[in-house]
Amino acid sequence: SLRSVEAIRVRVADISSHDLSGRVPVPAHRDEVAALAVTMNDMLARVQSGNAAQRRFVGDASHELRNPLSTIISALEVALAHPELLQRELIDETVLPEAQRMQTLIDDLLLLARADEHGVPLRRDDVDVDDLAAGEARRIQRATAHAVAVDLVATRLVGDADALTRVLRNLLENAVRHAHSRVEVSLRQDHGLVRLTVGDDGPGIAVEDRERVFGRFVRLDSDRSRAGGGSGLGLAIVAEIVAAHGGSVTAGERTGGGTIITVQL
Repeated sequence: SLRSVEAIRVRVADISSHDLSGRVPVPAHRDEVAALAVTMNDMLARVQSGNAAQRRFVGDASHELRNPLSTIISALEVALAHPELLQRELIDETVLPEAQRMQTLIDDLLLLARADEHGVPLRRDDVDVDDLAAGEARRIQRATAHAVAVDLVATRLVGDADALTRVLRNLLENAVRHAHSRVEVSLRQDHGLVRLTVGDDGPGIAVEDRERVFGRFVRLDSDRSRAGGGSGLGLAIVAEIVAAHGGSVTAGERTGGGTIITVQL
C-alpha cells in the first residue's frame, strides 16, 4: 500500500503547470489507495480542463482587445503625422466608437471574471420586469430600422433591476444584429414563473449549437461574426445573470424561422 502511495506521490511531483496531462497510476487492487488514485486523476482532469479554458479565455480576450486598440493607434498615428487630417469625422467615426467598444468589452470581461470568482453580485428588490422590457424595447426601436413587436403583461419579481436590464439589452441587441427585418419580445407570468422570450427572423441556430452559443467568445458562423458588432460575450453574460437569479435560459427555433431565446425566472 505504501509503495502505491509513493508511486502516486512521485507522479504528482512530476506534473507541472505547463503540462497537466499526466495521471497517477491506479493500483490493481481495488482498495482505498486505488480509490485515492482515481479521485486524484479526476481532480487532475478538472484542473487540466480549467487551465485550458483559462488559456483560451485569455487568448480570446487579448485578440478581441487588440482589434479596437490597433484601430485607435492607427488613427492617432495618422493624426500625428498629418495633423490636418485630424477632423471631427475621424474622432466620431473611428476613435470614439472603437474606444467605447473596448470599454464595453473590458466591462464585460470584468463582470465574467467576478462571476467566476464570487458569482454575479445581485441586489434583491421588487422589480417590474415589464417596465424594464418596455424601456429597452423603446430604446432598440429608436436604434434600428427593423420592426420590433412587443407583447408584455405586468410582471413583478424579486431581483436586480440593473442586471435584468443588462439581460434584456443583450438579448435585444443580439436579436437586432441577426434579424432580417423583425424582432419580437414577449413577457408572461404563470404559476410563479416569469417567461421572457426574444426572437428574431434571422438565420437561426443549429440544434447542436444551441447550448454552445451561451459560451464565451462563441461565434457560430459568418452571420454571427465580429463584423456584426458582437464580441461573443453577450449571451454568456445573459447566462451568468440568469443563473444568479436561479433561472434558466435556452435557445430554440422561432415559429416561422429564426431564433428565439427563452429566459425563465
